[in-house]
Amino acid sequence: MGHDEWLSTVIERLKLVKQLLREDGSVWISIDDSELHYLKVACDSVFGRSNFVATIIWERRTTRENRRAFSKNHEYLLVYAAHAALWTKKRNDMPMTLDVRGRYRNPDNDPRGPWQSISANVQDGHATPQQFYALRSPGGKIHHPPKGRCWVHTKSRMLQEIAKNNIWFGKDGNGAPRIKSFLSDRTRGVTPETLWRAVDVGTTAEAKKELIELFDEKTLFDTPKPERLMHRILSVSTDAGDLVLDAYLGSGTTAAVAHKMGRRYIGVEKGAHVRSHCVHRLRAVVAGEQGGVSQQCNWRGGGGFCYYSLTSVRSR
Repeated sequence: MGHDEWLSTVIERLKLVKQLLREDGSVWISIDDSELHYLKVACDSVFGRSNFVATIIWERRTTRENRRAFSKNHEYLLVYAAHAALWTKKRNDMPMTLDVRGRYRNPDNDPRGPWQSISANVQDGHATPQQFYALRSPGGKIHHPPKGRCWVHTKSRMLQEIAKNNIWFGKDGNGAPRIKSFLSDRTRGVTPETLWRAVDVGTTAEAKKELIELFDEKTLFDTPKPERLMHRILSVSTDAGDLVLDAYLGSGTTAAVAHKMGRRYIGVEKGAHVRSHCVHRLRAVVAGEQGGVSQQCNWRGGGGFCYYSLTSVRSR
């Protein structure tokens, strides 16, 4: 299929997908850099530029490719939403990592537990006069907000926060004031980033190994997606019971992971591999196969799926 035909087909498919999106739904499209920018423009025309959410870089390989001008180690995920502002409020955070937890410490032995410091000054674009003042640290040093910035609190509020031991001036008591943010007060995870490392979401090589274990043969798919990648996507964009649509089912990875995660799903595909791979894979999932993200999802099997074959289409 040539570029023009491919792009035309994708646009028509996206128009259909848009009609099926829930108000807080999103669309995730895997693409390489040969078609990324053409697809971005096409998606803008279908969903609107205001509904573009992000371009995620997926590190799909960790080995070096020496036969090309550049070793292509990544692909992209284009993310659009039916209504970007609504989806941004709806989407899920990522679990707090050990690295993030490690940023919380307790150098002053605060009884409230570990904390990290954040800036006590902000941009002054919407500041009030009460946010500009000289602040004396416990050690006696006078601090002013940096140029173009103001204190986050008024002076009276800042003094109250200092009295509550919510402001940190460094170990010597003379450092620039910073606000203490406590781990115990944190109720959410972390905002998803746009760089997804192979160590966290897997590689194409990992995906091929998953398929070989399932089918006991070399896969006919050149760039399958690892289950960990799909798990990350569905964790951010869906909740248990949500409906997931994969308009290009391929080897069935999306459906398999959705099943393990307690999502409902619909997959669309054509060709003999629907039976030999997709149906076979989902039967294995129902039976409790332990590959991919099964342990991560505490998957033990169960559920079921329906498989429909469209043999003919009548025109009217």
